[in-house]
Amino acid sequence: MNKDKETPEARRERLRQEELKRNPAGSVHGGGLQDLIGDLGWKGTGILILLIIVGIVIYLAFFN
Repeated sequence: MNKDKETPEARRERLRQEELKRNPAGSVHGGGLQDLIGDLGWKGTGILILLIIVGIVIYLAFFN
């Protein structure tokens, strides 16, 4: 794919892969929050936040 026409997600992934090639020891601890959010996209992130809020409400309703 031409670098001028690649999507922001593809560019981000390409840059991440290049960074892993240059610094393989940097990934010893696994992915971080930025990798999770980057992979989910904005809809997945919204659903994750909504599930966390619903979980907190249910917890507070039953255990408080």
